[in-house]
Amino acid sequence: MDANPVGWFEIYVQDMERAKAFYETVFQGKLEPLPAPASGTELEMWAFPMSHEGYGAAGALAKMEGGPSGGNTTLVYFKCEDCAVEAARAAGHGGRLVKEKMSIGQYGYIALVSDPEGNMIGLHSMH
Repeated sequence: MDANPVGWFEIYVQDMERAKAFYETVFQGKLEPLPAPASGTELEMWAFPMSHEGYGAAGALAKMEGGPSGGNTTLVYFKCEDCAVEAARAAGHGGRLVKEKMSIGQYGYIALVSDPEGNMIGLHSMH
């Protein structure tokens, strides 16, 4: 592979308003609506802020009939200045702290939290 392997992510939810409020509060940014595809499937998506020139993968919250939330078949890590800050916000806004900030050596620090929908997400920072 000659590029970063992840090009997009989706976090499936059941209660879009609750999920949007959680992620906007924890990461201090606004999600933007994405137009539904013309496939006939009822799909509601709200994208995280993204830049085509920036490093990392873009993604969205997704609500689709038959698309369950939770279960964690994939773990998404969000970049942070200090992952302990976002972990505290998550715990204070309907989420749950799964693993406090811990060192991963030369690669920085991580923390794990669960959102109000039952999805576990990772938080990563270098400090």
